[in-house]
Amino acid sequence: MKTTGKIRHWGVLMDNSTPKVDLVNSILKGLQNTPFEALSDLTGALFSPLELQRLIEEEERHDIKVVTQETTQSLKSMSSGERKKALLAHILKTEPDYIILDNPFDNLDTSSQKELTLKLEHISKKVSLVLLITRKEDRLSFIEHYYKVRENGLEPLNEPDKPSMGLNSTSLSIPQALKPYTYDNPVMVDFKNVTVSFDDRLILNNINWTIRPGEFWQLKGKNGSGKSTLLSMITGENSKGYGQQLWLFGQQKGSGETIWEIKEKLGYFTPSMIDSFSGHHTVEHMLISGLYDSIGLYIYPTEIQLQLAKEWLGVLDLMEHRKTYFHDLSMGQQRLIMIARAMIKHPLLLLLDEPTSGLDDKSSALLVALVNKIATESNTTLIFVSHREEEGLQPQYIYELQMTDQGSVGKKITP
Repeated sequence: MKTTGKIRHWGVLMDNSTPKVDLVNSILKGLQNTPFEALSDLTGALFSPLELQRLIEEEERHDIKVVTQETTQSLKSMSSGERKKALLAHILKTEPDYIILDNPFDNLDTSSQKELTLKLEHISKKVSLVLLITRKEDRLSFIEHYYKVRENGLEPLNEPDKPSMGLNSTSLSIPQALKPYTYDNPVMVDFKNVTVSFDDRLILNNINWTIRPGEFWQLKGKNGSGKSTLLSMITGENSKGYGQQLWLFGQQKGSGETIWEIKEKLGYFTPSMIDSFSGHHTVEHMLISGLYDSIGLYIYPTEIQLQLAKEWLGVLDLMEHRKTYFHDLSMGQQRLIMIARAMIKHPLLLLLDEPTSGLDDKSSALLVALVNKIATESNTTLIFVSHREEEGLQPQYIYELQMTDQGSVGKKITP
């Protein structure tokens, strides 16, 4: 470690169009005429989701454990918070002169964010930090100098906080489904005394949660509390739901329904889904593929389907991108399209798992506005999962998983 004298720290506010890889490389190289010129002869380390993914692949492909040598648990099996703790501990052992922190608070619950903030404040007394964030609320108070990424480089961040934005103030209503579902059961999803354990360890303990048609729920809970387990039991991707008192669409799980019968009535989005759509799909075709639950569109769309896609693009203010390839959109635009794709057939139930993860402030506000609009203007039942307290989100009900020594218990909370 070569750092001497006063420890300096920097913060950079990015948006989803920022070329992050180029930015990180410029920091690591300590380029002249930038705020990071002082780092040119120093050794840096990267605390980043990309670095975590690289280490997970090392474990899976080559059985090489780098950051989890002192535990039998794999990096992939850890929660987001556990992975970040392991990576940070590993980085500190290498004694770098500075650490680049790439959106360190993403996918962390409120208490984990506070814990990490205290940890970083302690580290900052010995190691220089470069904080890269997309949300202004993630700024750290001990970092004095923040910069904004511009086309011609970095400039000091001195602009006032702006109010959240909505969907371009459009008065357009969301389009109706081509073939509306009929549903006359008074309950959409019903967990009755559901308990789940893995390797004799209780994850969920006696969960009772009733969701009725048309309701808008937010599912909350700390990292590792079992939120993903609950969702996977609904989607059918987790066999723990079978043989229990879990009812979906008026039918008990495991009573003869196929996973395809479930998916037909279900809309689902989580950011990792975007990696599956790597082909040359236009935005228009991406939307229409939601009618078939297919990865891309492999039949020629009808005029009615094309018109439906145009109506959704009008609501999203993305009509000019109708023929644009999906992978050429910004991250925020991709998320809006994917949620509209999940919603295009007006499923009975729409599950949104951490949809704002990694988004900047503007894109997050647009996405929240779209979700509120869907909840207000459709009969679809919504479950929104997020670690953050998203400003402007308007759920009717909150179901929170509270961790105990005997697994997580559930509690209904009034917003």
